[in-house]
Amino acid sequence: MTSSPPTITIIGAGLAGSEAALAAANLGVRVRLHEMRPVKMTPAHRSGGFAELVCSNSLGGEGEMQSKGLLQAELRSVGGAIVTAADASKLPAGNALAVERDEFSARVTDAVRGHPLITVVPGEVEAVPEGIAVIASGPLTGDALAADVARVTGSERLSFYDAAAPVIAFESIDMTVCWRAGRYDQSADYINCPFTKDEYLAFFGALENARSHTPHDWEHLEFFEGCMPIEEIARRGVDTPRFGPMSPKGLDDPRTGRWPYAVAQLRQEDREGRLWSLVGFQTSLKWGDQKAVVQLIPGLQNAEIVRYGVMHRNTYLNAPQVLENTLALKADPQKFVAGVLAGTEGYLESAGTGWLAGTNAARLALGQAPLTPPEESMLGGLVRYLASANPKNFQPMNVNWALVPELPAPEPGPSGKVRKLGKREKRPVMFRRGLSAFMDWARDEAGLSVAPPPVPHQKETPEAQAQPVLR
Repeated sequence: MTSSPPTITIIGAGLAGSEAALAAANLGVRVRLHEMRPVKMTPAHRSGGFAELVCSNSLGGEGEMQSKGLLQAELRSVGGAIVTAADASKLPAGNALAVERDEFSARVTDAVRGHPLITVVPGEVEAVPEGIAVIASGPLTGDALAADVARVTGSERLSFYDAAAPVIAFESIDMTVCWRAGRYDQSADYINCPFTKDEYLAFFGALENARSHTPHDWEHLEFFEGCMPIEEIARRGVDTPRFGPMSPKGLDDPRTGRWPYAVAQLRQEDREGRLWSLVGFQTSLKWGDQKAVVQLIPGLQNAEIVRYGVMHRNTYLNAPQVLENTLALKADPQKFVAGVLAGTEGYLESAGTGWLAGTNAARLALGQAPLTPPEESMLGGLVRYLASANPKNFQPMNVNWALVPELPAPEPGPSGKVRKLGKREKRPVMFRRGLSAFMDWARDEAGLSVAPPPVPHQKETPEAQAQPVLR
């Protein structure tokens, strides 16, 4: 007589939870999937359908130039449920993967409810369950469950408010203008961008006139002194920012030997030093205006913003303190976390972490060790960032090219000089390297069926580059 398959629990049937449930069930594990809607609705949702998109209907730019395009391709190669449903309900949107919302949700719902190994349990879960589980309860996690997650992980490791500053790719910072130093020569941990008076006044004028994002009614934003948006600080007077987060005190510009009129500082965000965030620049500015303001900072005129500043209601873990790069909790290796709660931003990021959490939970239930995708893959880069970012100022992250290793430096030419590759040359190579590494890992280490996905080759456009923060 054959034994019945092991059972795992998944909390939440959003993008992360639905993807996790199908990934686990497809490995032969029974899944109890808890979803509180429609028994208990949230202020953001309007239906009881699974994987409902509450903001934009776009899953980001497609093609070899796009970081989200690589994550889409990785998930397609292993039959990811969310990207499969998105492809089937796709709408014309240039170089972006946009969907018809209701059709997309219906396809995911049907796939989940129709799977013979998934049992959907309606109603709210108020405590972390026993046994192997995936917690994918999203940014509006109920108070009781949030409190119990905080208990398991440590109460100071759970955040309820996402106030984030823009994050810049290091390679786009002009280090002939900027320099590394701490105040009063205490350390060289910061990158400093110096302003003259005229540069500062031009920056302040742009900041003063920039447009802010209008929050959803359900977000109930409150500004605290410790995370005041830079535009709100500016409303208090022209000199307020430079006596606050833009103070030049203790920072001698090596070009002049004197303090500048004002300074914008960047702080390292990742272990490799590829990501740097603007200190004290939490913001709710619209993305186009935000980019224009940031690029008025001396040394950031060509800044590549890999994560725009946001301010919204959010429940998330301080991932570097509590998560392994398998998405298991350090405090309880039988519990996995996915989606926004794990410290990600974006529909696709929720799906990717859901797939990995569901796969690893199933592996654990089957007596196998959890795995981490290779660092060259976009999913591997994302989960490594979550597990190793600076925990002191951790903020949720979208996928971006700075999460994966740079290409090796090219060989010198006949003259002995090394030609620096541009984005149009590098990114298709990084795309193919990442996808190949992910597929090899999925087939050879994870033992999964892998199918090469179609890879659209598309040019880089402003529309494709504008990958919105999605929840």
